[in-house]
Amino acid sequence: MNKLILFDIDGTLVDTGKAGSRSLDIIFREYFSIENAFANINMAGKTDTQIIKEGLIEHNLPLNNHIINELIEFYLQTLRREINNNRRRVMPGVVEILEILNNHNGFFALGLLTGNMERGARIKLGAFELNKYFPFGAFGSDDEDRNKLLPHALKRFEEIYKKKVDFSDCLIIGDTPRDVYCAKPYGAFCIAVATGPYSIEDLHQAGADATMDNLSDINKFIKSVEEILKIPLSANELITKIQ
Repeated sequence: MNKLILFDIDGTLVDTGKAGSRSLDIIFREYFSIENAFANINMAGKTDTQIIKEGLIEHNLPLNNHIINELIEFYLQTLRREINNNRRRVMPGVVEILEILNNHNGFFALGLLTGNMERGARIKLGAFELNKYFPFGAFGSDDEDRNKLLPHALKRFEEIYKKKVDFSDCLIIGDTPRDVYCAKPYGAFCIAVATGPYSIEDLHQAGADATMDNLSDINKFIKSVEEILKIPLSANELITKIQ
């Protein structure tokens, strides 16, 4: 197990039916009597703390750790309720891909690299029973700068599996240019999917090593993983393992 595949959550693994953004709007309405507080803020690919800080700055509100920590706690409580909506869904191809990768012992370890606070990430994935695939990860609660998260993921991997892994053996799967940017400074790789607010061209220009419309083309995804991480097992053999 010497390759890490690290997944973003929102827009990549799942669509929460806007549970996260709705929860943020709710807490600003309850705390500050501000409606649609985040209407002018692009949240895609940012960490939770970064988004909350931008909301405070946008509305000229006090920016201190006490308020931020209170808002985070209220956000997580609200998210636990808002995730229960009938618009949420797992993105196409995700369960099949996770099953394939999870059942191939010897090459892959699956983890998360997400701007969500760890508790928020587990709430979101728990609603879809996807937490079982991800024993470790790096989260917005580790650092509010997404570009600093990859080393946290490697550290957690090493703590669990007692093995070292190089940055060049890491592949990030995400749906925004920020997923690409957090990989490149370390020499890691990124497959970007256009299931969020960015087009294939946007993701290509950001420097993604491969791009896809979505993850429903499982054969293409597995072949891209094989090529990028130089894994000598055929895509067809991987797919056959779960059939």
